[in-house]
Amino acid sequence: MYHRPSRKKQLARLISLYTVLTLLVLAIVTFISLFVLGFRFDSDKGHLEQYAFLQFDSSPSGAKVTVDGAEVGLGTPNKTSVPAGKHEVTMSREGYETWSKSVDAKAGVITWLNYTLLVPKILTVEPVATYESVYLTLASPKGRSMLIQRRVDTPTFSLADLSSDKVKSTELTIPASLYSESTTLGVTHTFQIAKWDEGGRYVLIKHTYDAKDEWLVFDTQNVALTKNITQLFNVTISGITFSGTSGNMFYILDSGNIHRLDLSAQTISEPLVSNVTSFGVYESNIITYVGIDATIADKRVVGLYRDGDDKSYVLRTVTGSKDIPLHIITTRYFNEDYVVIAEGKKVDVLGGSYPNTASDDVTSLKIVASFETAQDINEIMFSSPIGQYIFIQSGAYIASYDLEYQTFASSTIEGTGAVPPIKWLDENYVWSDRDGNLTIREFDGSNVHTINSVLVGQDVLLTRNGRYLYSINKVDTGYQLQRVRMILS
Repeated sequence: MYHRPSRKKQLARLISLYTVLTLLVLAIVTFISLFVLGFRFDSDKGHLEQYAFLQFDSSPSGAKVTVDGAEVGLGTPNKTSVPAGKHEVTMSREGYETWSKSVDAKAGVITWLNYTLLVPKILTVEPVATYESVYLTLASPKGRSMLIQRRVDTPTFSLADLSSDKVKSTELTIPASLYSESTTLGVTHTFQIAKWDEGGRYVLIKHTYDAKDEWLVFDTQNVALTKNITQLFNVTISGITFSGTSGNMFYILDSGNIHRLDLSAQTISEPLVSNVTSFGVYESNIITYVGIDATIADKRVVGLYRDGDDKSYVLRTVTGSKDIPLHIITTRYFNEDYVVIAEGKKVDVLGGSYPNTASDDVTSLKIVASFETAQDINEIMFSSPIGQYIFIQSGAYIASYDLEYQTFASSTIEGTGAVPPIKWLDENYVWSDRDGNLTIREFDGSNVHTINSVLVGQDVLLTRNGRYLYSINKVDTGYQLQRVRMILS
């Protein structure tokens, strides 16, 4: 005969059931949390161990990935977890050279290997345009077009549209009315393309005549709208750069003073910073500069100014020989401001936030890393636009520092000839043209590939979709704009 349990027994059973369920949920949550954090059971060691994460991708995708010789998944994009420590990673695809790298993976940390450029085993050079002469070329941002200047004494340019497989070229000539003494007999004129704006429409051009210089902002979409900055403001410009993408805003260096110019309003600011010898601009409104101490002539300073601030900030005063190279650059990476100061061989990386005008406090930037290079630094720059890597050059010597993983690497550009300044191919790769050979390599100097012969000193462009790599070369019939297909299908 059935007897209904007492209320006390029913309550005890419910408590037991809920306790088991709660413990089960806690166990599941704990297991998921540990799994997400990378903990795995190591059967060889007999205990839990926090693993590291590797994330893969390649251009083109679909590459086979191996880690320490074992194949991972079905191809890129892909990911896996591995024991912390060093691992040998490869990515390979039929028709392409195998990419390889030794990775020191950290427990609980994602190591991103999502930037791999797979280079075809067979590289075929395809000519797409020919010219009787080429003086200078300049690739636009984001891999859309290349401006080709054929003669130094003529303001006529070819604008090659490289945004599609079919290359289109447009001839552009600056009207004689827009530059000085264009009709004066006996005057020698030279023109030099200098810099694109980030929007890829406007180009700064330096015009020299009778030992005088003037600057023009060249509108590649409407040549008639080209403006002579020097004539409009009657200033002596020793340095100039765009601010924004309107083609109207600039920062200039005039007699040691940095000014802001507005072409549309035809206004020039009071000096923003004085006693400046060189400067750079980041994100249109942050100026880094090298200058001299206004009170002590044998001291140099490096500082920072943000458009709209009441004053500039001297971040460091440097004594010693003025022959020792001095540089300052800045970026913003994952919501933190970084400033790099390089003096000779020594590099300090400062992190935190830019000084606050209200508090006048420059201690908001702290040294987060320091290292020395093998040679005095001639060139230093951040990768763009993300700013993860610091890249350094001194002749054939190159070095890099990774802000994300705090790693330093150095190597040497192969060859025997002079080494022009290294440039970024994309956010992770750089290129060089030493001895007339176009070579590409990763930011840390690894995975070097020689692509084709090029004319030294000309620009190189990787299209936005990564399909073609464009360059300039001298051939029997003159000069050619050429390309190599980097994605085969």
